[in-house]
Amino acid sequence: MIQEFGIGVRTLLRGFTLWRTRPGLMNLGLVPALISLAILAAVLLPLVFGMTSISAWLTPFAEEWPAPWKGLVRGAVGFVVVAAAIALSTVLFSALTLTIGDPFYQRIWHAVEVDLGDPPPSDGGGFWSALAEGLRLVVLGILIALVVLLIGFVPLIGGFLAAVLGVILSGRLLARELTGRAFDARDFSPLDRAALFSGSRARVLGFGVATQLCFLIPGGAVVVMPVAVAASTMLARDMMARTPLTPLTPPGTRPI
Repeated sequence: MIQEFGIGVRTLLRGFTLWRTRPGLMNLGLVPALISLAILAAVLLPLVFGMTSISAWLTPFAEEWPAPWKGLVRGAVGFVVVAAAIALSTVLFSALTLTIGDPFYQRIWHAVEVDLGDPPPSDGGGFWSALAEGLRLVVLGILIALVVLLIGFVPLIGGFLAAVLGVILSGRLLARELTGRAFDARDFSPLDRAALFSGSRARVLGFGVATQLCFLIPGGAVVVMPVAVAASTMLARDMMARTPLTPLTPPGTRPI
């Protein structure tokens, strides 16, 4: 499992090779990421700067507590809120960037498919497909943020668990979303995708966690987004090679 997790991390690193082989194409992928980052920064920064007031509003019961307990409780609450906000903002960034930059990321995806050989005949969906996937990603991101927020209030270890769980859940969601284009292009059914993810759980998680951690680095999300699109295509091809679909769920077959 650890080895597979490490392979998933290295898959993301493989995506960086496109900065050397296709620099112009990768530079195009920076544009939608910059736009999305600017939009989210305008929303997230006021939250961070106003965290003292938000923590005080969420903990009125601690108003009369003596120091240092009052500060510790409100600091812990602020940390949990920020962790939940970061988990949600990462998902929102991905959804917004993939929707805005669909034409750019489609070119990156197709270039990787051609380089790997035997590309699928379809284009992996268009703008409306990307928009629908983006909305689904936002809904799931909100659920993850709520789970992280609730876990964060567990006494003593809640803050640590919330931060770790936020990275794991958001990373897993990112990995599933980013590999979706390769599977859409092959018209894989939900059963097909379930079989592929079941056969590569640790590898998918390693890729997703590595991507999520890169997104947390200041400016990292902008640089890594086109890389993640390229690397997720490689990951999808690896998953298909490791778990060949059975005749019961051939590509293009959708359950009735």
